[in-house]
Amino acid sequence: MLKYLTSAALAATMAFGAAATAWADAHAITLRATANSNENDEDYDGLVVFKNYVEAASNGSINVELFIGTQLCGNGTECLQGIADGTIDIYISTSGGASGIFPFVQVLDLPYLMADDRVAEAVLQSGTGFMDTMKKMTMENSGGAIRLMTVGNTGGWRNFANTKRPIQNPEDMAGLKIRTVVADLPQELVKALGASPTPIPWPELFTSFQTGVVEGSKNGITDIMNMKFPEAGLQYVTLDGHAYMGALWFMNNDRFMSMDEAQRRVIVDGFYQLQQATFASPKRKSIQAYEDFVAGGGNLYVPTPEQKAAFKAAAAPVYDWFKANIDGGSAIFDALTASVAEVEADLEAVRAADTQ
Repeated sequence: MLKYLTSAALAATMAFGAAATAWADAHAITLRATANSNENDEDYDGLVVFKNYVEAASNGSINVELFIGTQLCGNGTECLQGIADGTIDIYISTSGGASGIFPFVQVLDLPYLMADDRVAEAVLQSGTGFMDTMKKMTMENSGGAIRLMTVGNTGGWRNFANTKRPIQNPEDMAGLKIRTVVADLPQELVKALGASPTPIPWPELFTSFQTGVVEGSKNGITDIMNMKFPEAGLQYVTLDGHAYMGALWFMNNDRFMSMDEAQRRVIVDGFYQLQQATFASPKRKSIQAYEDFVAGGGNLYVPTPEQKAAFKAAAAPVYDWFKANIDGGSAIFDALTASVAEVEADLEAVRAADTQ
């Protein structure tokens, strides 16, 4: 009798557990997250970390579906419209991809404002004046529909690369046809340095190098190597690090706010985990990329501090252009430069203490 009761209780417990699991699965929130990239990209690395963290930390109450490529949408404008409409929950965009709807995010493309990874990663943490301003402006400009969750990295730093010659000083840029995206700011930068901006779609760039339609670009080394641009003649890279390749992670605001507070905390912490993964991924991937570039005959040049200062001075007119021509440009520029100054002062104090 005891054995029968024990078996019956066990069976009942198992049935209840299965029913509870089925109920939880049926009532779990499912988030649709997309990145217009591929599984070799930092965006994918970040999404995998986000999915793993959120599903575990929410104890299965939140599921995350990943759509890598153009399954849900094909470009920044289309994808952000999907976020606003609620057909997509999470989307990652470069500043260029989001600039058509949020022009002020091009502040991330302003050259030579953040000196290195340590500065950039501190400035982009939630709670800085810059990030608070970015999040507020995103919410206001979208009518409360789109929430900026975090800014990570997608490819390291932008450097000038070309098919013609080493670039050591701004004067060496003269006359080069440099590929840019359609956005105004990168074109203004290229013009300020004496080169000719030439908007070319990304899929056409390899052939454009081969045929001489363009002679240079502004890319990180992992993008250069993943796209096999050296095979098209791109053999000169100047490590001027003029722009940190920020990745903006957006979420549908109604979707976020429909969750309970505990779930929202999981999502916020998940985006922190994602951000840290995208900070780390380009550093690791760039090591092999640089080795492969040099092994293939590529020429790397590191500007001296004086040469980098000359590049910054030559590019300075772009700051004035940005503040005068971009809606909200002055406010976001001031927020960024103020946060950079604060971070640099803090880091200087830390370095001074750590080197004693």
